[in-house]
Amino acid sequence: MTVAVDIAANTAQVLERIARAASRASRESKSVRLVAVTKTFPAESIIQAYEGGLRDFGENRVQEFQQKLPRLKLPEATFHLIGHLQSNKVQPAMAFDWVQTVDSERLARRLHDAAAAANKTLSVLIEVKLGEEEAKTGVTEQEAERLAAFIRSQDRLELRGLMTMPPFTEDPEGARPYFRRLRQLRDRLQEAGFQHVRELSMGMTHDFEVAIEEGSTIVRVGTAIFGPRTTKPLPPT
Repeated sequence: MTVAVDIAANTAQVLERIARAASRASRESKSVRLVAVTKTFPAESIIQAYEGGLRDFGENRVQEFQQKLPRLKLPEATFHLIGHLQSNKVQPAMAFDWVQTVDSERLARRLHDAAAAANKTLSVLIEVKLGEEEAKTGVTEQEAERLAAFIRSQDRLELRGLMTMPPFTEDPEGARPYFRRLRQLRDRLQEAGFQHVRELSMGMTHDFEVAIEEGSTIVRVGTAIFGPRTTKPLPPT
């Protein structure tokens, strides 16, 4: 049974929570970009969210986004890939405006070549692994500067900042040390000459308010906008 979800009302609540969290950190709410995470949700949900005023949308899987894309004729919409990108999916990933999960020079080089072939400049974030989980992807804090330097040498890639997904804890406060570390890493990179590395993509439905208090500029929110996920992602192709 499909449960009706009021996407507009949910979005308004999320925006209010963003504003309150930003205020607690003495920040402007407009300094936080809300990316609506649409993994497993149909194109119709994206269109409804767009009609409600949202302009940034995040997908985890290239294949799933490819199936939705023909229906998404949405001027001024920006699409973010927020899931791990396999090197053999780089070409179709050019349908995205941002790739938030760059974690190797090899992937960065392939993205650059694909962007050059598509005659576009791709905004990218370096994914940083701050926890110890083996399943998580991303570079270490120590590797981030080297990767940033390599990306800077690729003229079809625009390095915008850093992204992380901390280990899950029931208490959102458990994520705070990880968010703080990412902000501190961003600040160190700026001091090292990477002043253009400004964005911090951190915080999801469970913990985005804590992330904003720690400096997040991009929050990735799905469930709080679209409701619980009741379908599984499409299988790999």
